[in-house]
Amino acid sequence: MFKGRQIGNNRKALDSNRVVLSGKQKALRINLNQDLYGTFAEIGAGQEVVRHFFRAGGASGTIAKAISAYDKDFSDAIYGEEKHSRYVCESRVKKMLKHEYNLMEERLDRGDHANKHFFAFANTVATINFHKTIQGHGWFGLKFQTDPNKAPNEVIMHARLHEQDALLQHQSVGMLGVNLVYGCMFFFKRPKELLQSLYDNLERDQLEIDMIQMNGPDFEGVDNRLLSLQLVKNGMTDAVIFSPDGQNLQASEVLYKKNILAIRGSFRPVTKVNIDMIAQSLKLFKAEQKVEEQNIQVLFEITLNNLSAEGEIDEQDFLDRADILCSIGQTVLISNYQKYYKLVEFFSRHSTKRMGVIMGANTLRQVFDEKYYRNLNGGILEAFGILFSRDLKIYLYPWVSEDSKELWTSDTTPVHPRMKPLFEYLKFNKRIVDVDYEPNIMGIFSREALKLIRSGKAGWEKMVPDFVDHIIKEKQLFGYNGKAKGKSSSEDIAAAAARAISQNDSES
Repeated sequence: MFKGRQIGNNRKALDSNRVVLSGKQKALRINLNQDLYGTFAEIGAGQEVVRHFFRAGGASGTIAKAISAYDKDFSDAIYGEEKHSRYVCESRVKKMLKHEYNLMEERLDRGDHANKHFFAFANTVATINFHKTIQGHGWFGLKFQTDPNKAPNEVIMHARLHEQDALLQHQSVGMLGVNLVYGCMFFFKRPKELLQSLYDNLERDQLEIDMIQMNGPDFEGVDNRLLSLQLVKNGMTDAVIFSPDGQNLQASEVLYKKNILAIRGSFRPVTKVNIDMIAQSLKLFKAEQKVEEQNIQVLFEITLNNLSAEGEIDEQDFLDRADILCSIGQTVLISNYQKYYKLVEFFSRHSTKRMGVIMGANTLRQVFDEKYYRNLNGGILEAFGILFSRDLKIYLYPWVSEDSKELWTSDTTPVHPRMKPLFEYLKFNKRIVDVDYEPNIMGIFSREALKLIRSGKAGWEKMVPDFVDHIIKEKQLFGYNGKAKGKSSSEDIAAAAARAISQNDSES
């Protein structure tokens, strides 16, 4: 219940003047609003959302139609077939919204409904199965006008259902849907408040919102990457993913049955070392027999702890990092997983295929430090059981000790004598693998580059790849206030980054 209380406390701080209404009160307020008129389409989990509006009273002035296309053949006939026959997916809910909203415009004469704000709500949900081997989840969406003369907005989100009873999940689905409709209608000018209101009368123990995307004329100023950050920051989920074009993605859509290769860092800014780590590790990863090159998903991960290293999370600082990573064509993961075993556990929800984690030797030393696992009954052995019971490899990049200037590899990384046998076991079985490195860049650190950028001093350009220094100068990132020389297209920058990451393949 801790995380549920955490969300509630954050919400209180954000909207201390807002009274949280019950589901019935929200539905009734919408029903009594003569300007709102729309349809409800729900697949799976019954008609859990629309029943709130029917039971509240006054629904005849709000609901044009309610439909449950539960049978797959009927659903396909209405909305079209789905690739891979998956019906609880983003593409399905988008097709539902498009179809139902278009019907509103086609079938209702604007002359007779001049003041109506049309909307279409849709969800496709699968609740927990009888044997409790598959957890419930669902996609929810609302396409809605805020003015009869305006183009519609669209809000899409995904939720994972945590309750262990299908009936309870049904009830949570109903409440979440009501909150989404109400929030969009009354908080569209305040997206952060809209986001927080989705948990009205709900707790994190009941469900987890792990993806949301807001688009349309009323959300033109919204950066959806910041919405992803808010989901993690507010305890609504532990991990979010966004694509190079800044679109928020649902984890299973990105990671399902993939060979995942992840690198964690501050990327403040991305340095030549970061690129070399990826390039060298990717070369080894592709050579693995259990890895399909066309099935690899590379992730650049930033932890919440890393984002708040200087206290409160600086949203502009976050966007500066995101702009660089997106500009060089990378998929970004923001997580609350300080421990690597939690990260690997998250990956394992979506894929059982071989995966890799890239880390520097200094980080690996911390991974083998017992003090970080005192909260586990089984201590470090429990954590390593989670890590290495999966098909996981650690790609170890050398690190130069700032004190002794010694190069740390798997042979020289200082590990406590108690942990040495475990370390040697993993190394012998090739679960820890050394990667090649470029000696000339070993003394480069992100924090030193950042200091130079902020102070206006020269020299940082040599610490970062050419395409990254162009981005920093053109977009004035990380406090840079000098002059940019010319401009590069995002396509050129992404192509240059891809060449830098993959160049080692052609050299091998």
